[in-house]
Amino acid sequence: MLKINDLHVHVDGTEILKGLDLEVKAGEVHAIMGLNGAGKSTLANTIAGRDDYEVSAGSIEFEGQDLLELEPHERVGEGIFLGFQYPVEIPGVSNLNFMRTALNSVRKYNGEDDMSAAEFMKLIRAKASELGMDAEMLKRFVNVGFSGGEKKRNEMVQMAVLNPKLAVLDETDSGLDIDALRIVSEGINAQRRDDTAILLITHYQRLLNYVQPDVVHVMIDGKIVKSGGKELAAELEEKGYADVA
Repeated sequence: MLKINDLHVHVDGTEILKGLDLEVKAGEVHAIMGLNGAGKSTLANTIAGRDDYEVSAGSIEFEGQDLLELEPHERVGEGIFLGFQYPVEIPGVSNLNFMRTALNSVRKYNGEDDMSAAEFMKLIRAKASELGMDAEMLKRFVNVGFSGGEKKRNEMVQMAVLNPKLAVLDETDSGLDIDALRIVSEGINAQRRDDTAILLITHYQRLLNYVQPDVVHVMIDGKIVKSGGKELAAELEEKGYADVA
């Protein structure tokens, strides 16, 4: 589903990714772990198409097509979702309007008719209920006044509604207490199917207690230096990155 080859990325003139290789197949969950500054968030933003991230060499293929040729909204239309480390607030825009506009934009990109207001309300209320979100929060402005856990839960509702093929989740566990972590993990696991893939970016092994990865990668200085099974995450937690990598 996702194939990255010898990827080099500069941000503000500094090379952050330095020849990264990665392959993720449909049905798999991959976890990328590394210290601050390793390049994890740069990878996520590059996949999503953030325009101030300059790809100087290498390639990214998504389902066989050149992802770097697509604009960010086209990447979403093709089935890519980015969960932010720090979800932004959007004053003046309700969650309901935001999500219905986003969903219908994806549907339009794929040649489908808009979802009716009644159908959409049924869908989003069901997804919000599954993730323990109060329906009243759907009427509020996007993330405005939300706690850290509420913002991440809101993102899981967004992901459930958009139903992407590839979810790239950048430190979704950041700032979550145990209860919020469990609920967010349930949202991630609900997205796990044979025809989808998930790329989890995290510092800590605790998220991986709830979302079992198929592959764990260690990233250091812009490259993936080691890969293994879920036991690699526990080894990192015990020994640290220097000893493991």
